[in-house]
Formats: sequence, structure tokens, C-alpha cells
Amino acid sequence: MGFCMANLISGMSGMSMLADNDVDFMVHYLVPVKVFGQQVWITTTHVTTLIVALTILIFALAARRSILKGYEVPNGFQNFIEFLVETLDNVVHSSMGRHAKNFVNYIGTIMLFIFISNISGLFGLRPPTADYGTTLALALLTFILIQYSAIKTSKFRVITNLFKPIPLLFPINLIGEFATPLSLSLRLFGNVMAGTIMLGLWYGLLPIFAKLGVPTFLHAYFDLFSGAIQTYVFAMLTMVFITDKRDA
Repeated sequence: MGFCMANLISGMSGMSMLADNDVDFMVHYLVPVKVFGQQVWITTTHVTTLIVALTILIFALAARRSILKGYEVPNGFQNFIEFLVETLDNVVHSSMGRHAKNFVNYIGTIMLFIFISNISGLFGLRPPTADYGTTLALALLTFILIQYSAIKTSKFRVITNLFKPIPLLFPINLIGEFATPLSLSLRLFGNVMAGTIMLGLWYGLLPIFAKLGVPTFLHAYFDLFSGAIQTYVFAMLTMVFITDKRDA
């Protein structure tokens, strides 16, 4: 689906370029690859996703090294890591209560990935979360975890709860279950993609003097502020859905 979305957005970008060659939504096909006889493309989304993953890996290794050394007088980086972990623990425990210890690692991982992906536009990259293929994959992972957690704790009540409060509501309850990954993925994708389009239009259609200074505030809002908010919303909804299922 990510490739289809990339094709659609690339077509939109191509139409805009007919009017102004400087408009660029940063959807570029880079390298063709044959997969089961079909040609697919490595795009800017894949490259940025790899960069984000490597950034998280390097950060994790540096954090592990800092914590294992355990200076008696913590340095700045160690203080930051401890503050980050304590803040994450507090957020997850306040939202999930007794279930927090089983999911704090997952919540922390998706928050870190989504936040770094969202702010990658600050560094001239295309945010991976501006591609629906990425946000849908994240939402499906969360959906699978929600259902697995519910089955593990509630067993067959997962099925019987679909018929409550009355059996006639089964179709609506079932649709509600499958609406979860759609709502999670579309909310994140829509907000990040909107910011990417707005910035692309600003840089491409306005005169040079309008590109000096003002885009700083736009990047601060669309990439940093909105990116942080969407990260928190995705994580919070994930925690709420999991907790509701485990307590049902």
C-alpha cells in the first residue's frame, strides 16, 4: 500500500511541477528492485526509515554503554537517559497501571521511532510517517498486540464480548475492532503528510524572500510540535486500547 500511496503522491507532485519546477514533496524513486518477478522501487521513504532505524540503534548502544559504566556523578548524557526512562515509566504506569511492566518497552520503542520519523523533516528528509505504508504497518503491529493481549488474558471472552450488550450489535462491534488500525494509521499519516505538503508548497510556490526565516517557524510547528503531539497521541491510544482489552 505504501508503494501505491507513493505513486499517487508522486503523480500529484508531477502535476504541480508542470506549473512550477521547484515544487517538491520529496517522493522520489531511487533504485528499482525485482521482487518475485515484479519491479518495485526503493524510495526516499525507505532511505529515511533506514536512517531513523540506524539513529535509534546508535542511540540505544550509546545509552547502554553510558548506563553500564554507571558514573557516581552522572554526566549530561547519563542524566538525560535516566530522565527519559523515568518519564516513560511514569507515563506508561499512569496510563496502564498494573499492565505497564509488560508493555513499557514496546511503547517506548514506537514513541522513539515515530518521534524521530516525524522530526526528520527538520534535517531535510522526508518523514517515513508521511507514507501510509509506514503508519499502517505501525498500526497493524499495535492491533496484533492488542488482540494477542486480549486473547492471553480473556481467552474466549474476546469472542463473546463482541455480542454484548446484545447479539444484534455483533456487526458493529466487529467493525469497531477493525477500525482501530485504520484510525491509528490515518490519524498519524494525515497530520504528518499535511505538514509535508504545506512545507513543500511554501518552498516551491513562494518567492525567495518568503523562504527566509518564516519556514523556521513552520518547521517548528509541523515537524517538532505536531510531531511530538502525534507521537503522544499514537502511544496514548495504544495504551488505552490494550488496557481496555485486558480489563474487559
